[in-house]
Amino acid sequence: MLSSELYSGRRDLDLLILAAQTAGDIACGYFNASPKIWEKSDDQGPVTEADLHVNRQLSADLQSARPSYGWLSEETEDSAARLSTEYQFIIDPIDGTRAYIEGSKDWAHSIAIAKNGVIVSAVIYLPMHNAMYTAALGQGAALNGIPIKALPEKPLEIATVLSSKPNIDPKYWGGAVPPFKRAFRSSLAYRLALVAEGRFDGMLTLRPTWEWDVAAGALIVTEAGGSVCDQKGVTPLFNNPHPQINGMVAAGGIHSKLVAALV
Repeated sequence: MLSSELYSGRRDLDLLILAAQTAGDIACGYFNASPKIWEKSDDQGPVTEADLHVNRQLSADLQSARPSYGWLSEETEDSAARLSTEYQFIIDPIDGTRAYIEGSKDWAHSIAIAKNGVIVSAVIYLPMHNAMYTAALGQGAALNGIPIKALPEKPLEIATVLSSKPNIDPKYWGGAVPPFKRAFRSSLAYRLALVAEGRFDGMLTLRPTWEWDVAAGALIVTEAGGSVCDQKGVTPLFNNPHPQINGMVAAGGIHSKLVAALV
């Protein structure tokens, strides 16, 4: 018999999957259809009418289903009310908005639930790839319902790591920058999902990182047998008063080697 916690986690995961599918339908309706675009203040990047529509629908669907849960979303003005709740939704309506605007398929819906700082249910959905990554705490990770596994240990010299160019700056590394092969995807959520799937050995972002970009992916990676920490090796906690963490390093078997190589 399932414990109540596991049963609750499965019910919440089903809710997130349905919400992600609805989000995908909305976003695909605007995709390559010249949606309205605005630039956010403080150099926070672009937002489109698709991001805002998805956010409104997710807020309506998820908060009506779980009215006691707090809410943290990139496209909703933050409120301290979430800090007094036991559970919280952590949402990026469209992660990879620049890719979305440019017509790339590599954008994602990132939807997670946290409890006491720990992510317990998570979905990353890439509708243009027909890829639904899912995880619930203690229950493994899957892609379209099929279990996935992060890659095993190997020398960094033959590893492939998803990272933007600025992370290769020597200032971040204790010695020479490891000679891993670098690849890139614009969505942080997608990078994490690809690590969990075992298509890449690891990913890293070495700057202050918004929780909504990485919350869902952090659980999916760990449930796929990988490891996740910030750039100093600390396991991240979520639903912080200021919702940022100190970067993220996520990987399968090379994780400890990557972390050890950093400053």
